[in-house]
Amino acid sequence: MQTILGASGQIGRELALHLKQDGFTNEIRLVSRKPQAVNESDQLCGADLLDAAQAMRAVEGSRIAYLTVGLPMDTQLWVQQWPILMRNTIAACAAHRVKLVFFDNTYMYPQTAEPQTEATPFQPYGKKGEVRASIARQLLDAMRERRVEAMICRAPEFYGPARTQSITNTMVIDNLRAGKAAKVFLSDSTLRTLIYTPDAARAMALLGNTPDAYGQTWHLPCDDNRLTYRQFVSLAAETFGVPSRHHVIRRWQLWLAGLVNKQARDAAELLPRYAVDNIFVSDKFKLRFPDFPVTTLGDGLAAIGDEPSTGRAGVAR
Repeated sequence: MQTILGASGQIGRELALHLKQDGFTNEIRLVSRKPQAVNESDQLCGADLLDAAQAMRAVEGSRIAYLTVGLPMDTQLWVQQWPILMRNTIAACAAHRVKLVFFDNTYMYPQTAEPQTEATPFQPYGKKGEVRASIARQLLDAMRERRVEAMICRAPEFYGPARTQSITNTMVIDNLRAGKAAKVFLSDSTLRTLIYTPDAARAMALLGNTPDAYGQTWHLPCDDNRLTYRQFVSLAAETFGVPSRHHVIRRWQLWLAGLVNKQARDAAELLPRYAVDNIFVSDKFKLRFPDFPVTTLGDGLAAIGDEPSTGRAGVAR
């Protein structure tokens, strides 16, 4: 049995699909407060991981557990809930001798133009970054003390099909597909590293089922043909067959929005990363798995363009 904790998000759903589709397992348990099946054979488990007893029940009988939980972009919620979620998950996996694969982000890294590798030191900016650094250290400590066999799979900003919620999807892709101008934070001339959500899920499924991958941090594979947001908007517009239009949202505009909008205030912490190039390096994974096909930005956008447009737009995680 392989269990996905936080299975209702796009990464969790993609992971459930690829664990079965790529032949890793037919026994998949999906855990969330209101789980929905991805594959016909999926086992559903309603649980709140903030409750230690429910976390124990959620992983019992599993061989591998994937922690793909996503919380709303609410700083106070992150401060309150993420340490409890990680503590309960580690304790449950340790008690039942379940391997743990944690899907992580890059908020704990310095928000500079320096290339980011698995060895990049944690230098968080703001409360959300501090929380992510703290929970990553929780797991790294548990790994070092051999309380749990685990790994960290880290991804940069993502984009993808279906219900993917990210700044790139909601402010660029969804706006363009809805016939609106894309919106870009701070600068349209800095390079961005983006990961396609199905690639993140496929890579995580592969790593989770590779015994010698445990005890390490892995950067999930990305297209190294990095584009600026200006170039990305142009490519997306051409792919979707719409005019290439975008607006750059300046820092002062976000500050004004934050006076009346909590979501805008919570997003402000992430702004420095959009003022500089983002060079997320996934060479370690590519050297270990040279045959893994990484989706190009063009192919990823083409797949998104083939889906029915939802017409949604806005700011999201």
